[in-house]
Formats: sequence, C-alpha cells, structure tokens
Amino acid sequence: MSLLVGYPYVGGVGLAGPRCDAAAVIVRKKRRYPVTMAEPAGTPRALFPTATRPVPPRRRRDRRGRGMRGTLLPPDVPAYATRSERFDDLVLDAVEHLDHRWSAELADVEFAVEDVPPVSVTDDSVPLASYQPASGKGRSATPQRIVVYRRPLEARAVIPEDLAELVLDAIIHQVAEMMDVDPAVIDPEGHGWGDEE
Repeated sequence: MSLLVGYPYVGGVGLAGPRCDAAAVIVRKKRRYPVTMAEPAGTPRALFPTATRPVPPRRRRDRRGRGMRGTLLPPDVPAYATRSERFDDLVLDAVEHLDHRWSAELADVEFAVEDVPPVSVTDDSVPLASYQPASGKGRSATPQRIVVYRRPLEARAVIPEDLAELVLDAIIHQVAEMMDVDPAVIDPEGHGWGDEE
C-alpha cells in the first residue's frame, strides 16, 4: 500500500495528481512488531499505540576468518569450575575428612568460606581461618562457626597441590581451638601440626 504525501506548491497553487515528479511517496511495510494500546495515566479512554520490540539475540560476526567464537570449556568439563567453586570443594573434602572421626562434635558447627578476613583484624599477620563461638539464645542464636578465608590461603600455596593441605591444616587448627585440644588429637595422621616449630 502506498500513500502520497506532500504535493509541492508552485506559485501558491498545489499541483494535483500522483504523477508529479516532486511528490514524495511513502511505502508502508507490514509491521514486524506487535502494537499494544497504552493508556496514559490521567487520560481516560485515550489510546496511544506503542510498539513493543523484542530484543533480537546479539549477532557476533566472524572476524578475520578465525571462525565463530564460543565457550572455551563446556559446563560438563571439570576445568569449568571457578576458582571459588574449587576452593569450596576443598573445604568440603577437609570437613569430610574430619567428620569420620568427630561427627558428634562437628554436628552443630557451621563451616563458611569468605574471600578475605574482615578489615577489623588488627594483628600483623593475616588469619587463614577463624573460629566464632555460639552466641545468643532462642531465635537470635548463632551456631558455632568456622570461617575459612580463601585469598590468604591461595596466596600461601606455592603450588596448587599445596592448597588442599593448607585448607585441611587451617580447619584442623580451628577445630582444635574450638574443642580446646592439641591439633595432634584432632588429626593423628599428622596434618596441621607437624610443620609448626
């Protein structure tokens, strides 16, 4: 469907007819997007068409003949896990290692992972983990909590294989502090207490 718009005026007299060379022709196309009728606030029964346009998926182009880009690792590959997810798995493994022997004592303990210790720490050394005793009663009660700090432990690990051992050592020391015993009692296999001299 075409619509003629704006016949030019020559000498104050409008030229009639669609055959005028200067006539502007606008061709209407079918609407691609649905038109909804919106009613502005305060205007009763006034209908104004507004187009809602769906956002098309972003199209990426093949640059310099290298092929289309995609994800480097599919989600089912073990290397897909982030650094923090791998650290969480190390903490769970360490707690599971201690849970076989101390399940009754660790039943009411909450283990948490934070990136860095709070700023309020005034010591010269950066803590690797901290123990927070239970506090409050009733609904406002907080359970015993052992918090492991990810970034200080990752900075201490010389090679990635050392990180699992450091996490286990830090948790053993905090459990020993919680139970007020020597770390050798918590883990007689020698983790967490043999390197302190």
